[in-house]
Amino acid sequence: MSVDKEEHKQVVDVVESPQQFLLFGKYSYTDVVIPEEGMKRYINIAPMFVIDTAGIYANRPFGKVNVPIVERLINILMKSGKYTGKKSKAYNTVRKAFDIIHERTHANPLQVLVNAISMSSPREEITRLQYGGISVPKAVDSSVYRRISVSLRNIVKGAIEAPKNRTTDISKALANEIVLASKGDVNSYAVSKKAEIERIASSAR
Repeated sequence: MSVDKEEHKQVVDVVESPQQFLLFGKYSYTDVVIPEEGMKRYINIAPMFVIDTAGIYANRPFGKVNVPIVERLINILMKSGKYTGKKSKAYNTVRKAFDIIHERTHANPLQVLVNAISMSSPREEITRLQYGGISVPKAVDSSVYRRISVSLRNIVKGAIEAPKNRTTDISKALANEIVLASKGDVNSYAVSKKAEIERIASSAR
């Protein structure tokens, strides 16, 4: 009887080991490196069996820190028109995009996404100060928390707006945007938006 319990424990350990979890059943979490030290606390790449936190971190201060970065990408995609409230559709779109990224780059798509976020997140922005009836722009440093949110939003926006100019499937457009952003290519909407924001902030110093 004790032998059976020991065998059962070994099976449970194998199943529950985070090392066994693969993103979309294909891609490893363990070999992903976050290029910026300051982003390590804010990009969640912890292995998960299911990419769905069921909104348990919603309406919590800094709750997005605990949400897997891929789920954050899916959630932002859901904010667009035809994906509103359709998480399974947004999930499948991101999954297909990751497959395309892997075919094109032969790299871990999760690593490519992390690199894209790092390359396309603006380090400074502008705010407006009111002096009497005058509004004056002022450059401010962006927090890492905000940088990641802005980057993800721009990546998704770039993918959604791409098919308007050419007949491109949204999965291919998203994959293309992530790959371009990971290289810091100015043809990426997110990277060009970052450059624009930082240029305006620089002139407002």
